[in-house]
Amino acid sequence: MAADLENILSVLVPRGVRFIVIGGWAAALHGSARSTLDVDVVYDRSRANIQALVAALQPHAPYLRGAPPGLPFALDERTVRAGLNFTLSTALGSLDLLGEVPGGGTYAGLLPHSLEVQAFGHRFRVVDLPTLIHLKRAAGRPKDLEPIAELEALLEERRRLEARGELPPGA
Repeated sequence: MAADLENILSVLVPRGVRFIVIGGWAAALHGSARSTLDVDVVYDRSRANIQALVAALQPHAPYLRGAPPGLPFALDERTVRAGLNFTLSTALGSLDLLGEVPGGGTYAGLLPHSLEVQAFGHRFRVVDLPTLIHLKRAAGRPKDLEPIAELEALLEERRRLEARGELPPGA
């Protein structure tokens, strides 16, 4: 099932879940023309946020993506606290819940390298473009390395526009 950022935002944002969008959707929000099949978020691992995250997702049939049907799995507070990263299929689309990522660490570590954006009627955080490029390099997988040239071109264009005063810094 293709990821539906709009639907995922519609359940996470109203519950006050603290997360930062990374990966392909972050690239798209920064102007990339590539498409993606899942939503990648780094989530805050505080107890209150895990409670909000679980409450938001439980009604949408979260299940381990690629796991055989019938495998006992429940996305609950205990599971999330005991685990870290989860690749899920949900009724909302494919969602990767990441407690920590190579090159970026945790939600707290990425927070200063994120910005608030508005899309699909919601305000939420997305990793900034330089950090997204760093995360893609750190992941090192071919699918992460392929878009780096495009992202670097977007970053260079953004810097040119900022230098000419046509774009506010950090926009």
